[in-house]
Amino acid sequence: MIAKYAKEEGFNNTDFIGSGVPGDRVTDLYLRLERDVLSQSPDIVVIYIGVNDIWHKTLSGTGTDYKKFGLFYDAVVKKLHEQNIQVIICTPTTIGEKTDLTNECDGDLNKYSQWIRDYTKLNDIPLVDLRKTFLQYNLENNTENKEKGVLTADGVHLKPEGDKLVADEIWRVLKTCLTSN
Repeated sequence: MIAKYAKEEGFNNTDFIGSGVPGDRVTDLYLRLERDVLSQSPDIVVIYIGVNDIWHKTLSGTGTDYKKFGLFYDAVVKKLHEQNIQVIICTPTTIGEKTDLTNECDGDLNKYSQWIRDYTKLNDIPLVDLRKTFLQYNLENNTENKEKGVLTADGVHLKPEGDKLVADEIWRVLKTCLTSN
């Protein structure tokens, strides 16, 4: 979707490479950063990770604790910055769509998202606050307080509406970065 937006708006000499891996956590990203990201010599990297770090703590006990999350996240960003790569960071979206903040992982999602907000502000990194966007969207569109089915199929995995919302929000920030380069 983002490549389509770029082409529609005249960014014809821009290539987009998806390096996300389903199920990955920030530790996994760190371990494959050289092979899957740095080897591509990108100018800009959008980091959108965190849902599995939180969800897998509940799901299977294999998530990432808060302190380790911050340490590995910082290490990933530093490796990118060492290569003079511009970084854009996204907060995680949702694990359950209830609007009354009674989803099991809401506390951690909000805590990890706030860490990301603080980190981006401290390090002057562009932020795509998907957590805030998803919460607002669900407040406006999930009037029945459903656990899933608005932006996600199962509370986590995005439906086309969720994909579009993510793409729109990332493109809004990415376009600004592309224009300033």
